[in-house]
Amino acid sequence: MRLIACLLAALLCFLPALSRAEGLAAQIVADNRAQIEKPSRQTIGPVIAAIAGSGDAMADDILSAWADKRLVIRKADGALLIATPEGPGLALMGLDGTPAGTATRAEVTELKPNAGVRGLIASALVQFTLTDPDPARRAEALSSIARDPSAETLAPLRAAITTETDPDLKAQKERLERFLTLRFDPDPTARVAAIESLGADIALDTRAALNPLLATTRMVVAGNVPPNIARPLIPGRDITEDEAYALLVGAGLAPARLSPEDQRAALVTHLSGGMVGGIALADLNSQAARDRAYTALEAAGTVPTAATDDEARAAVAAHRFVDAYVEQDRAVTDAAAAALARIDRKVALMQAADLGLDALSLAAIYFLAAIGLAITFGVMGVINMAHGEFITMGAYTGFVVQLFVPDYTLSILIALPLAFAITFGAGVAMERLVIRHLYKRPLETLLATFGISIALQQILKNVFGTQARPLTAPGWLDGALTFNDVVSISYIRIAIFVLAVIFLLFFLWLMKRTRLGLEVRAVTQNPTMAASMGINPDRINMLTFGLGSGIAGIAGVAIGLYAKVTSEMGADYIVQSFMTVVVGGVGNVWGTLAGATMIGSLQKLIEFLNPSNTLAAQTYMILFIILFIQFRPRGIIALRGRAAGD
Repeated sequence: MRLIACLLAALLCFLPALSRAEGLAAQIVADNRAQIEKPSRQTIGPVIAAIAGSGDAMADDILSAWADKRLVIRKADGALLIATPEGPGLALMGLDGTPAGTATRAEVTELKPNAGVRGLIASALVQFTLTDPDPARRAEALSSIARDPSAETLAPLRAAITTETDPDLKAQKERLERFLTLRFDPDPTARVAAIESLGADIALDTRAALNPLLATTRMVVAGNVPPNIARPLIPGRDITEDEAYALLVGAGLAPARLSPEDQRAALVTHLSGGMVGGIALADLNSQAARDRAYTALEAAGTVPTAATDDEARAAVAAHRFVDAYVEQDRAVTDAAAAALARIDRKVALMQAADLGLDALSLAAIYFLAAIGLAITFGVMGVINMAHGEFITMGAYTGFVVQLFVPDYTLSILIALPLAFAITFGAGVAMERLVIRHLYKRPLETLLATFGISIALQQILKNVFGTQARPLTAPGWLDGALTFNDVVSISYIRIAIFVLAVIFLLFFLWLMKRTRLGLEVRAVTQNPTMAASMGINPDRINMLTFGLGSGIAGIAGVAIGLYAKVTSEMGADYIVQSFMTVVVGGVGNVWGTLAGATMIGSLQKLIEFLNPSNTLAAQTYMILFIILFIQFRPRGIIALRGRAAGD
């Protein structure tokens, strides 16, 4: 009973305060009605703050209605009411929340605050939206503050942090509070602490918050020295003399510069009796003489004051010029500069990591494109210039499958084995009809496969046209794996990398653990001895060439998800494929992997150093590879034994 009595007593004490708060916002409006009806940004701020801080439940509604031009005066009795559109008319409500009937728009006068006053109201409303029960509204309020930060929102934001129950929103509020503190807090110590709390955060919003603190303005030092100088400027080295003199003119420390045309016009105008400014016309044959004449006219007050070249140089030499920080507190700018230096170092490391990921993904693409060629060229010694067209055939196979199978995931799963089957068959047919007759004749093989390459390109062009065809990746491959604002890699490239690893493992298993692999290695090393052991070299060559072509088809499906599918698509990869096999080491899958890694890394590095000229990057890469082959003619990982001698 005693507990109940205490609760009742506390409630009785609280009710009067609550009732006072409920009408307080309306009372503040009534007391300051003249200012509210004709507000000025310079004087209305305390009124808005008083309404917002009244604790009245209607304060939010009153301020929102005022900002939305729904605070109206009823013409009949002059009552100040809140209007809400209802059908063709308006529903009216008193400032205490009681209904006040309806009215037409003609029966009321809207209060229309200007943009400045609406900005003050919006800042005052922040405290309501930041503590709104709806998390979506609180998140929207944070986004609004981040888009248009102001000093007025700092205090409400700090107050809203302690009451926030959502962990994600609380973290966002704390982060935004640090950004507002380092920019608007009047205490330099608090600003420095906020800057240091960011550490080496490389997020874009962090750099966007710090960079304005290091903004500078170029100025002349005259009288009071700027409190926070970024660096002194030496005319002729850091800025031109013309720029320095323009600063003097802008600061009102020197007259406008005299142009040769204006000087000539003034001298001609004041020519009298063969004299100008006490100097004979015949003596005005030098710039120094003309300057003296104009100076004499200035002294006489007959021409406007202007600076000649000598006067401008003298004025520039007599003044100091600096870049001064807009932020006047040195501790703040030092902290911001140190933070940005830490961030720049971390960004450089992240850029290196991102470049490494790009190089790795490009190496995976080149490995996929080259592994089939490593079989036909590296193992069989056949220079197949049509290898790129097998890649193109695989990509077009994926495109055709997607025409009939709209499910992109299922279509890719169907396209991969189908592309292998089609290009395997095409490779077998090519080997049976052409290649088998040209073994040990590399020049004829190169010319024949080059002709087949051109023929296949034209056939593909006739069938599919010259326009690029889409090979759409499944939805789960959209987007990228993002580690931070600098490092990211697309899911398609990750999938290609995984596929390259799968093929590496498959190729190793095939060559080391299967009968076909054993026979391929035997034929590669000594076809005569292999034939005497019952192995058919002709059959093994056919299957090997078909296998290399089939893998090229699968690579085409994977590459088609990343690149444009056109009839010339294969030509973009044939050169890199040959370079990968040759640089890595002919006939060695590990060499192909090493060559793909080297070429992919080299290309990305050259493109990073010379991003505006991709043709030059390709040229530099080829030159580097030519030099590399001079020192390592057998590639990174050379074959050993009898096969190396062939």
